[in-house]
Amino acid sequence: MQSLADHESDELKEIRRAVRALCENFPGEYWREKDRENLYPTEFVRALTEAGFLAALIPEEFGGSGLTLTAAAAIMEEIQASGCNGSACHAQMYIMNTLLRHGSEEQKRAYLPRIASGELRLQAFGVTEPTSGTDTLSLRTTAVRDSDHYVVNGQKIWTSRAEHSDLMLLLARTTPRDQVERKVDGLSVFLIDMREALGNGMTIKPIRTMMNHSTTEVFFDNLKIPASALVGEEGKGFRYILSGMNAERILIAAECIGDAKWLIERATAYARERQLFGHPIGRNQGVQFPIARAYAQMRAAELMVYHAAKLYESGVNVGAEANMAKMLAADASWAAADMCVQTHGGFGFAEEYDVERKFRETRLYQVAPISTNLILAYLGEHVLGLPRSY
Repeated sequence: MQSLADHESDELKEIRRAVRALCENFPGEYWREKDRENLYPTEFVRALTEAGFLAALIPEEFGGSGLTLTAAAAIMEEIQASGCNGSACHAQMYIMNTLLRHGSEEQKRAYLPRIASGELRLQAFGVTEPTSGTDTLSLRTTAVRDSDHYVVNGQKIWTSRAEHSDLMLLLARTTPRDQVERKVDGLSVFLIDMREALGNGMTIKPIRTMMNHSTTEVFFDNLKIPASALVGEEGKGFRYILSGMNAERILIAAECIGDAKWLIERATAYARERQLFGHPIGRNQGVQFPIARAYAQMRAAELMVYHAAKLYESGVNVGAEANMAKMLAADASWAAADMCVQTHGGFGFAEEYDVERKFRETRLYQVAPISTNLILAYLGEHVLGLPRSY
C-alpha cells in the first residue's frame, strides 16, 4: 500500500524495517492473550528497549539514539501498522521532552542513561485529575515546600502504566491559584521515584477499561519528595507540560496513522479473498468505496502528522499543527476501524481476527489525550480569532 513512507530517507526506511522485524515476534495471538487477561506486554516493551527504540529521543551523550521527532513518529507508526500496541510504552518518548528541555544537568545525568539502557522506566505522566479533567489549570494536587523537601497531597486519574513505571512526571500546584498573577503560574513539575513513593504516601489503584491500557488512579497522602525532584523553575510547570504535549499529540497521531494502515490492509485483503454470490466482495462498490475513502482520509492525515513533526523540529510553536494532526489522524483511524468491522461483517467481531481489538483501541483517541472538541475550540480561538467557546 502506497504511503508517505515510500518517499522517506533511507535512514527512516531502515528504522521502519527494523521495527517491523521486531514486531513480527509479537503476532496477534500474543496481543489477544494480553488483552484477554488484561496483562502488561512486558516482553514487548523489553524488546523495544533493548533495540534502543524507546531511547530514540534521548541524546547520544546520555546513551540514547539522538533521533528526530520524525524518526520517533515513524517508530510508533510502524508498531501500530504491524498490529502491535505502542500505548504500553509511548509515554516514555513524549514525557522525555520535559526532562530534556527543562531538567537540570544533574537530573539528566542521573536518569537519562538509566532510562536509555532500560534500567529505569519513565512511563507515568501524572496530570489529569477526577475533578478537573482537561481543565489542567484547575487541578487540586498540591506540593508544599517544607525545608529540603515537598509534601504532595491529591489524586490523579487516567495515569496509565503507573504500575509498570519506576518514575513519574507529576504536575502539582505549588502556589495557590488565588495568589498567582497569571492563571498559568503556580504549577510545577516533579520527577518522582515511584519505587520509593509506593507505600510511603503514594497508592495506585488500577482501572479496568474497554481496552487493555494499564491505566490507574494514583493517590498522594503526605508524600515527601526531595526538593531536587523539581524540574526547572517552581511555578512554570504548565508551560513545560504544554511543550511536551505537542510532542505527545504528534506521536499519538503517528500511532493513529499506523492503526489506520493496518485496518485498511486487513479490510483490503479480506475484500479480495471473501467470495459471495460468485465474486470477491471487494468488487461491490458498497464494500470497495468505503475502503478507498478510508485510505484517502489516512493519506491526508499522514501529511499533516509529518508536517507537524518537521515544524516541531525547527523549534517553532506547533500548537495548531500538533492539534490538527492528532484530530485528523484519530478521525482517520476511527473511520478505518468502523470500515474494517463493516467489511468483515460478523467476523469483524471475532477475537481471532484482531479487528475488534483494534476497533476498541482506536476509539480511545477520539477522547485522549485531548478530546476533539477541545482541539476545535483551540483552533477556533487561537487560529481563527473567534471568541472563546468555553
